[in-house]
Amino acid sequence: MEANSVKSDVSPEKPYRHYKSNKIRVKRLTKPSLIVRLTLGILILLTVYSFITIDYESVDLLGGIAATITNFKTMFFAPHFSNFTFLQGLYAVMITMGLALLTTVFGAVIALFLGLWSAENLSSGRISNGIKGFVAIIRAVPTVLWVLIFAVSAGLGSVAAIIGMTFHSMGYLVKAYSESFEELDKGVIEALRASGANWWQIVVQAVIPSSLTYLVSWTFLRFEINFAVAIAMGAAAGAGGIGYDMFMASSYYYDLNEIGTITYYILAFAILLEIIATRIKSNLHASQT
Repeated sequence: MEANSVKSDVSPEKPYRHYKSNKIRVKRLTKPSLIVRLTLGILILLTVYSFITIDYESVDLLGGIAATITNFKTMFFAPHFSNFTFLQGLYAVMITMGLALLTTVFGAVIALFLGLWSAENLSSGRISNGIKGFVAIIRAVPTVLWVLIFAVSAGLGSVAAIIGMTFHSMGYLVKAYSESFEELDKGVIEALRASGANWWQIVVQAVIPSSLTYLVSWTFLRFEINFAVAIAMGAAAGAGGIGYDMFMASSYYYDLNEIGTITYYILAFAILLEIIATRIKSNLHASQT
Protein backbone atom coordinates (compact mmCIF):
# COMPACT_ATOMS: atom_id res chain seq x y z
CA MET A 1 0.00 0.00 0.00
CA GLU A 2 1.36 3.40 -1.00
CA ALA A 3 1.69 6.22 1.48
CA ASN A 4 -0.29 8.58 -0.71
CA SER A 5 -3.29 6.26 -0.62
CA VAL A 6 -3.91 6.91 3.07
CA LYS A 7 -7.26 8.63 3.41
CA SER A 8 -7.49 11.81 5.38
CA ASP A 9 -10.19 12.37 7.97
CA VAL A 10 -10.85 15.82 6.51
CA SER A 11 -13.10 15.90 3.46
CA PRO A 12 -11.70 17.93 0.54
CA GLU A 13 -15.11 19.47 -0.15
CA LYS A 14 -15.58 20.69 3.46
CA PRO A 15 -12.16 21.11 5.01
CA TYR A 16 -11.79 21.77 8.76
CA ARG A 17 -15.46 21.13 9.36
CA HIS A 18 -14.79 19.41 12.68
CA TYR A 19 -12.89 22.40 14.13
CA LYS A 20 -14.74 24.70 16.52
CA SER A 21 -15.37 28.28 15.55
CA ASN A 22 -13.11 30.89 17.13
CA LYS A 23 -15.80 33.57 17.13
CA ILE A 24 -16.50 35.27 20.46
CA ARG A 25 -20.01 34.65 21.63
CA VAL A 26 -21.71 37.65 23.19
CA LYS A 27 -23.88 36.76 26.14
CA ARG A 28 -27.47 37.79 25.99
CA LEU A 29 -28.79 40.52 28.23
CA THR A 30 -29.76 38.93 31.51
CA LYS A 31 -32.24 40.23 34.06
CA PRO A 32 -29.64 41.38 36.65
CA SER A 33 -27.59 43.25 34.03
CA LEU A 34 -30.76 44.83 32.66
CA ILE A 35 -31.71 46.06 36.14
CA VAL A 36 -28.23 47.52 36.65
CA ARG A 37 -28.33 49.33 33.31
CA LEU A 38 -31.81 50.70 33.94
CA THR A 39 -30.76 51.92 37.39
CA LEU A 40 -27.67 53.67 36.02
CA GLY A 41 -29.73 55.21 33.21
CA ILE A 42 -32.34 56.56 35.64
CA LEU A 43 -29.64 58.01 37.89
CA ILE A 44 -27.98 59.73 34.91
CA LEU A 45 -31.31 61.20 33.78
CA LEU A 46 -32.11 62.45 37.29
CA THR A 47 -28.65 64.05 37.56
CA VAL A 48 -29.01 65.82 34.22
CA TYR A 49 -32.55 66.93 35.10
CA SER A 50 -31.43 68.35 38.46
CA PHE A 51 -28.62 70.36 36.84
CA ILE A 52 -31.04 71.74 34.23
CA THR A 53 -33.88 72.67 36.60
CA ILE A 54 -31.88 73.95 39.59
CA ASP A 55 -32.22 77.65 40.36
CA TYR A 56 -28.86 79.41 39.97
CA GLU A 57 -30.26 82.94 40.20
CA SER A 58 -29.36 83.45 43.88
CA VAL A 59 -25.92 81.86 43.50
CA ASP A 60 -22.95 83.70 42.08
CA LEU A 61 -20.96 80.78 40.75
CA LEU A 62 -17.92 82.78 39.65
CA GLY A 63 -17.94 84.77 42.87
CA GLY A 64 -18.09 81.59 44.90
CA ILE A 65 -15.14 80.08 43.03
CA ALA A 66 -13.12 83.26 43.54
CA ALA A 67 -13.95 83.34 47.26
CA THR A 68 -12.96 79.68 47.61
CA ILE A 69 -9.58 80.32 45.97
CA THR A 70 -9.03 83.31 48.27
CA ASN A 71 -9.87 81.25 51.34
CA PHE A 72 -7.47 78.50 50.28
CA LYS A 73 -4.71 81.05 49.78
CA THR A 74 -5.34 82.44 53.26
CA MET A 75 -5.38 78.98 54.84
CA PHE A 76 -2.36 77.38 53.21
CA PHE A 77 -0.12 80.29 52.20
CA ALA A 78 -0.58 82.56 55.21
CA PRO A 79 -0.81 80.35 58.33
CA HIS A 80 -0.41 82.07 61.70
CA PHE A 81 1.90 79.98 63.83
CA SER A 82 1.92 82.78 66.41
CA ASN A 83 -1.77 82.27 67.28
CA PHE A 84 -1.40 78.48 67.38
CA THR A 85 2.09 77.77 68.67
CA PHE A 86 4.13 74.64 68.13
CA LEU A 87 3.59 73.40 71.70
CA GLN A 88 -0.16 73.94 71.46
CA GLY A 89 -0.32 72.04 68.20
CA LEU A 90 1.87 69.22 69.49
CA TYR A 91 -0.25 68.85 72.63
CA ALA A 92 -3.49 68.81 70.61
CA VAL A 93 -2.12 66.25 68.15
CA MET A 94 -0.91 64.04 71.00
CA ILE A 95 -4.43 63.98 72.48
CA THR A 96 -5.82 62.93 69.11
CA MET A 97 -3.07 60.33 68.71
CA GLY A 98 -3.88 59.00 72.18
CA LEU A 99 -7.54 58.56 71.26
CA ALA A 100 -6.60 56.74 68.06
CA LEU A 101 -4.03 54.55 69.82
CA LEU A 102 -6.32 53.52 72.69
CA THR A 103 -9.20 52.63 70.40
CA THR A 104 -6.92 50.69 68.06
CA VAL A 105 -5.28 48.69 70.87
CA PHE A 106 -8.58 47.89 72.59
CA GLY A 107 -10.26 46.97 69.31
CA ALA A 108 -7.29 44.86 68.13
CA VAL A 109 -7.11 42.82 71.35
CA ILE A 110 -10.83 42.05 71.32
CA ALA A 111 -10.81 41.42 67.57
CA LEU A 112 -7.91 38.98 67.83
CA PHE A 113 -9.92 36.54 69.96
CA LEU A 114 -13.15 37.06 68.04
CA GLY A 115 -11.25 36.66 64.77
CA LEU A 116 -9.84 33.32 65.91
CA TRP A 117 -13.29 32.08 66.89
CA SER A 118 -14.88 33.36 63.68
CA ALA A 119 -12.32 31.72 61.36
CA GLU A 120 -13.93 28.73 59.68
CA ASN A 121 -10.80 26.57 59.90
CA LEU A 122 -10.44 27.17 63.65
CA SER A 123 -14.01 27.16 64.89
CA SER A 124 -17.36 25.52 64.30
CA GLY A 125 -19.71 26.79 61.64
CA ARG A 126 -22.37 27.98 64.08
CA ILE A 127 -19.95 30.07 66.17
CA SER A 128 -18.22 31.43 63.07
CA ASN A 129 -21.44 32.53 61.40
CA GLY A 130 -22.77 34.02 64.63
CA ILE A 131 -19.70 36.19 65.19
CA LYS A 132 -19.51 37.24 61.55
CA GLY A 133 -23.17 38.26 61.58
CA PHE A 134 -22.66 40.24 64.79
CA VAL A 135 -19.66 42.19 63.51
CA ALA A 136 -21.41 42.79 60.17
CA ILE A 137 -24.13 44.67 62.07
CA ILE A 138 -21.44 46.65 63.93
CA ARG A 139 -19.73 47.64 60.68
CA ALA A 140 -23.03 48.68 59.12
CA VAL A 141 -23.46 51.44 61.72
CA PRO A 142 -21.14 54.47 61.22
CA THR A 143 -18.61 55.32 63.90
CA VAL A 144 -20.22 58.69 64.64
CA LEU A 145 -23.52 57.00 65.34
CA TRP A 146 -21.87 54.52 67.74
CA VAL A 147 -20.28 57.44 69.58
CA LEU A 148 -23.63 59.19 69.87
CA ILE A 149 -25.27 55.97 71.09
CA PHE A 150 -22.72 55.56 73.88
CA ALA A 151 -22.89 59.29 74.62
CA VAL A 152 -26.44 58.73 75.91
CA SER A 153 -25.05 56.82 78.89
CA ALA A 154 -21.51 58.21 79.17
CA GLY A 155 -22.15 61.77 78.00
CA LEU A 156 -20.39 63.65 75.24
CA GLY A 157 -16.64 63.59 75.63
CA SER A 158 -13.59 61.38 75.32
CA VAL A 159 -15.19 58.38 77.09
CA ALA A 160 -18.03 58.05 74.59
CA ALA A 161 -15.61 58.64 71.71
CA ILE A 162 -13.23 55.89 72.87
CA ILE A 163 -16.03 53.35 73.43
CA GLY A 164 -17.73 54.09 70.12
CA MET A 165 -14.51 54.06 68.11
CA THR A 166 -13.37 50.85 69.84
CA PHE A 167 -16.67 49.20 68.99
CA HIS A 168 -16.41 50.01 65.30
CA SER A 169 -12.66 49.16 65.19
CA MET A 170 -13.43 45.75 66.65
CA GLY A 171 -16.02 45.04 63.96
CA TYR A 172 -13.61 46.12 61.22
CA LEU A 173 -10.61 44.14 62.51
CA VAL A 174 -12.56 40.93 63.22
CA LYS A 175 -13.36 40.61 59.53
CA ALA A 176 -9.77 41.40 58.51
CA TYR A 177 -8.20 39.04 61.06
CA SER A 178 -10.56 36.13 60.37
CA GLU A 179 -9.93 36.31 56.63
CA SER A 180 -6.18 36.28 57.29
CA PHE A 181 -6.53 33.21 59.52
CA GLU A 182 -8.68 31.40 56.96
CA GLU A 183 -5.94 31.73 54.31
CA LEU A 184 -3.68 29.42 56.32
CA ASP A 185 -3.01 26.05 54.69
CA LYS A 186 -5.35 23.42 56.12
CA GLY A 187 -2.63 20.82 55.88
CA VAL A 188 -0.58 22.62 58.54
CA ILE A 189 -3.49 22.62 60.97
CA GLU A 190 -4.28 18.96 60.28
CA ALA A 191 -0.64 18.01 60.80
CA LEU A 192 -0.51 19.78 64.17
CA ARG A 193 -3.75 18.15 65.24
CA ALA A 194 -2.47 14.74 64.21
CA SER A 195 0.65 15.32 66.31
CA GLY A 196 -1.50 15.96 69.40
CA ALA A 197 -1.43 19.78 69.51
CA ASN A 198 -4.41 21.45 71.14
CA TRP A 199 -6.27 24.52 69.87
CA TRP A 200 -4.08 27.10 71.64
CA GLN A 201 -0.88 25.41 70.49
CA ILE A 202 -2.11 25.52 66.90
CA VAL A 203 -2.92 29.21 67.27
CA VAL A 204 0.40 30.15 68.89
CA GLN A 205 2.69 27.95 66.78
CA ALA A 206 1.06 28.17 63.34
CA VAL A 207 -1.77 30.65 62.97
CA ILE A 208 -0.32 33.79 64.58
CA PRO A 209 3.25 33.50 63.15
CA SER A 210 2.03 32.89 59.60
CA SER A 211 -0.49 35.77 59.77
CA LEU A 212 1.63 38.28 61.69
CA THR A 213 2.42 40.48 58.68
CA TYR A 214 -1.25 40.74 57.73
CA LEU A 215 -2.26 41.48 61.32
CA VAL A 216 0.24 44.34 61.60
CA SER A 217 -0.81 45.75 58.21
CA TRP A 218 -4.51 45.71 59.04
CA THR A 219 -3.91 47.12 62.53
CA PHE A 220 -1.86 50.04 61.26
CA LEU A 221 -4.44 50.70 58.57
CA ARG A 222 -7.12 50.88 61.22
CA PHE A 223 -4.88 53.10 63.35
CA GLU A 224 -4.64 55.59 60.48
CA ILE A 225 -8.43 55.46 60.08
CA ASN A 226 -8.91 56.00 63.81
CA PHE A 227 -6.60 59.02 63.71
CA ALA A 228 -8.84 60.62 61.08
CA VAL A 229 -11.97 59.60 63.00
CA ALA A 230 -10.53 61.00 66.25
CA ILE A 231 -10.13 64.38 64.54
CA ALA A 232 -13.81 64.32 63.59
CA MET A 233 -14.85 63.09 67.04
CA GLY A 234 -12.98 65.99 68.63
CA ALA A 235 -15.43 68.30 66.88
CA ALA A 236 -18.62 66.18 66.87
CA ALA A 237 -18.41 64.61 70.33
CA GLY A 238 -16.26 67.14 72.19
CA ALA A 239 -13.47 64.60 72.67
CA GLY A 240 -10.79 67.26 72.54
CA GLY A 241 -7.59 67.20 70.59
CA ILE A 242 -6.75 69.00 67.40
CA GLY A 243 -10.18 68.25 65.94
CA TYR A 244 -11.81 70.38 68.64
CA ASP A 245 -9.36 73.22 67.94
CA MET A 246 -10.19 73.05 64.24
CA PHE A 247 -13.91 73.10 65.06
CA MET A 248 -13.49 76.20 67.22
CA ALA A 249 -11.35 77.97 64.62
CA SER A 250 -13.75 77.19 61.77
CA SER A 251 -17.14 77.59 63.47
CA TYR A 252 -16.70 79.76 66.55
CA TYR A 253 -14.31 82.60 65.70
CA TYR A 254 -13.59 81.75 62.01
CA ASP A 255 -9.84 82.13 61.78
CA LEU A 256 -8.74 80.79 58.39
CA ASN A 257 -5.06 81.28 59.22
CA GLU A 258 -5.34 79.03 62.26
CA ILE A 259 -7.28 76.45 60.25
CA GLY A 260 -4.40 76.30 57.79
CA THR A 261 -1.91 75.85 60.62
CA ILE A 262 -3.94 72.99 62.13
CA THR A 263 -4.23 71.36 58.70
CA TYR A 264 -0.44 71.37 58.36
CA TYR A 265 -0.10 69.68 61.75
CA ILE A 266 -2.57 66.97 60.72
CA LEU A 267 -0.83 66.37 57.38
CA ALA A 268 2.58 66.17 59.02
CA PHE A 269 1.51 63.56 61.55
CA ALA A 270 -0.44 61.57 58.94
CA ILE A 271 2.70 61.37 56.78
CA LEU A 272 4.75 60.39 59.83
CA LEU A 273 2.33 57.55 60.63
CA GLU A 274 2.57 56.27 57.07
CA ILE A 275 6.38 56.26 57.20
CA ILE A 276 6.41 54.37 60.51
CA ALA A 277 3.90 51.81 59.25
CA THR A 278 5.87 51.23 56.06
CA ARG A 279 9.12 50.66 57.95
CA ILE A 280 7.55 48.25 60.43
CA LYS A 281 5.98 46.20 57.64
CA SER A 282 9.24 46.10 55.69
CA ASN A 283 11.11 44.92 58.79
CA LEU A 284 8.55 42.16 59.34
CA HIS A 285 8.89 41.00 55.73
CA ALA A 286 12.68 40.99 56.06
CA SER A 287 12.61 39.01 59.31
CA GLN A 288 10.26 36.38 57.87
CA THR A 289 12.34 35.88 54.75
